[in-house]
Amino acid sequence: MRLGLALGYWGRGPDPRHLELARLAEDLGYHSLWTSESWGSDAFTALTWLAAHTKRIRLGTAVAQMAARTPTATAMHALTLDHLSGGRMLLGLGLSGPQVVEGWYGRPFPKSPLTATREYVDVVRQVLRREAPVELAGRFHSHPYRGPDGTGLGKPLKPITHPLRADLPVLLGAEGPKNIAQTARIADGWLPLYWSPARADTYAPALAEAPPGFLVAPMAQARLCDDVAEGLLPVKAMLGFYIGGMGHATRNFHADLMARMGYEDAARRVQKLFAEGRRDEAIAAVPDTFADEISLIGPRPRIAERLDLWRAGPVTDLLVTASNPATLRVLAELNG
Repeated sequence: MRLGLALGYWGRGPDPRHLELARLAEDLGYHSLWTSESWGSDAFTALTWLAAHTKRIRLGTAVAQMAARTPTATAMHALTLDHLSGGRMLLGLGLSGPQVVEGWYGRPFPKSPLTATREYVDVVRQVLRREAPVELAGRFHSHPYRGPDGTGLGKPLKPITHPLRADLPVLLGAEGPKNIAQTARIADGWLPLYWSPARADTYAPALAEAPPGFLVAPMAQARLCDDVAEGLLPVKAMLGFYIGGMGHATRNFHADLMARMGYEDAARRVQKLFAEGRRDEAIAAVPDTFADEISLIGPRPRIAERLDLWRAGPVTDLLVTASNPATLRVLAELNG
């Protein structure tokens, strides 16, 4: 199991520690760095900045949102950064949810998310292979565009720039069983949002068609500390926001995932409290047991014991979120 460092996205502005942490991760032998986006800082610009200040470590988006860009624009970002970094790019994509797609990007959430994702990846693959002009008569992505409001003058095009790698890895963020199963068929890897080593068997049916070399790269908050309950507070804060605030009460993929993992009552309570503006109570309502099983929190011996559980399953890359250099060092030492 390889280690990656997930730096997420910015709140008030760029975190001055990110560059220091990125360089440290590279020095410690971490395999990859990852940036994210929601409705603020974008993933590719921050990743390009990190690429300019590192030499060997892989560079991934976890995740770049599909609604933010056409598939050809996303492929352009990926092939450009792959060239600039010397072939270090990992393209992680995610569909997001209706609240973000319609509220922030101002476009309809696809009625068939699986089809939309499949078409998006198809176009990205065509650009990266550069074997022929891009063509797809899709339900959501049409190349050339043939809609009734078009001019009819569009023609299939090949990218002017030759991609550095036709097989640049494409990973997908997926939460539902059908989405995960499709990810195993069409992508090079899966970016789980919450991963519990104790529940790894529950993912086996969805991953049954995964080919050899398929990447399973979940994110997990990590913190070296003596007080486990205190160390779990940032994890609970993250969960409270995702479960309560990153989706509508009637359609929230993150809350549904928590429910499928055995915490349905708690998930609905967190949603309700967050919707009522009682955010502190929503965070407190996140069960410690749930926060604990998807993270690596505590003293070194406890982290070592739990890290063994992560290594025992299908995880190929553990993407840790950690702002403490000591935590990064301990994880590198324990992972060998």
